[in-house]
Amino acid sequence: MNSGNILNEVGKLDSEWKIISDSMRSKIGEAAYQSWIKPISVRDLDGGTLQISLPTRFMRDWVIAHYLEKLEEEWTQVNPQVKKIDIIIQSERSDEPESEEMEDVESVNLVSEIETQSETFGNLSASLDKRFKFDQFVVGTPNEFAYAAARRVAEASERPSFNPLFLYGGVGLGKTHLMHSIAWHIKELEPRRTVIYLSAEKFMYRFIRSLREQTTVDFKEQFRSVDVLMIDDVQFIAGKDATQEEFFHTFNALVDEGRQIVISADKSPSDLAGMEERLVSRLNCGLVADIHATTYELRLGILQSKGQQMNVEVPQKVIEYLAHKITANVRELEGALNRVVAHSQLVGRDISLEATQDVLHDLLRANDRRVTIEEIQKQVASHFNIRTSDMHSARRSRIIARPRQVAMYLAKQLTSRSLPEIGRKFGGRDHTTVMHAVKKVEELRDHDGTFAEDVELLRRILEG
Repeated sequence: MNSGNILNEVGKLDSEWKIISDSMRSKIGEAAYQSWIKPISVRDLDGGTLQISLPTRFMRDWVIAHYLEKLEEEWTQVNPQVKKIDIIIQSERSDEPESEEMEDVESVNLVSEIETQSETFGNLSASLDKRFKFDQFVVGTPNEFAYAAARRVAEASERPSFNPLFLYGGVGLGKTHLMHSIAWHIKELEPRRTVIYLSAEKFMYRFIRSLREQTTVDFKEQFRSVDVLMIDDVQFIAGKDATQEEFFHTFNALVDEGRQIVISADKSPSDLAGMEERLVSRLNCGLVADIHATTYELRLGILQSKGQQMNVEVPQKVIEYLAHKITANVRELEGALNRVVAHSQLVGRDISLEATQDVLHDLLRANDRRVTIEEIQKQVASHFNIRTSDMHSARRSRIIARPRQVAMYLAKQLTSRSLPEIGRKFGGRDHTTVMHAVKKVEELRDHDGTFAEDVELLRRILEG
């Protein structure tokens, strides 16, 4: 190859690298780009193997572990001739004396430190899902506070401002996604910080094993020397006194050292049954952020984002239909879309509203709203400002009896339960009591407009 061709090839590679590096910057963020991608130098392309270089061995190893696959994918899209990327250390191609090819002491020490950390903590932490990062999290009104809190914790490099961060919400609403996102963000920005993420169940199992093997000292040292400890589903250790005791002391040790703790659960700390009072107090002392049930708008956004990630064109009618019908949680919502897309691809049938209804008939049937007597009692009690327990009590004062009659009436209208079954749900009353309640409410509705409006409002709320 003559000098002109070589120059042309180098110029072509530089142009391609500009496109790829800009793409990587948008996908991984400015901080990670500056740390790991910007220092890359493009060398040459030989027989389908592209050679690039980085200043230090540590940087090379980190890019290989975290970004090589993505770089190869990006480059193949820009230039199909690139089949493989080989990353070398810049000094390996240098003509300078060997003494100047050595990496600086700080880099060598950093490599050693990271490797030691990996050996010490790698077998403790659960694996992180690459799909669960901040840029894949769809933010809406129900989760925006929890998301903002998680971002603040992930970006804080100094002494934590929220410690602990306690995330809670129902199943499949995004707690685990935010936990993984925090861990990924910290690992990418500050790889020297040690992050352990695991479930409360695994924490308990490891503690029990340390007791059995008489290695509790090692257990304590491992968990109390990390920079960030993340425990998922902490409600699992409710009622486990010994595990709570150890977790309490681990918690205190980390907080005293200014280390970050992130915890998730299905309920707020104060509502966790079987949890020691002193531990509840500790869990409440930081920032408690709840994730509410999804709204229709948020479900729309999640489905649209999921469709884009899958690179599939999903008709808007189908997205709106799924967002309306599947309201339980995000996990079920995404699973429904996966089924629809998979069916379309496997049988070669276009995604349509009819096809969606056919594929998801079992799931849709399960998600049809079923009003329970318990829901009715709770809603009516709240409306009339009485306790739910009053629905089962023997009290007969009008302030209690009237709401109870309304709840019985709605139970008869909105459920398929028999009169005796309804009576048993209201403190073991017989069917004649229920019949009297239904008749009384019907009479009051006919003669009292305000009362009729209250009953109709309750019906609409319960029917969703």
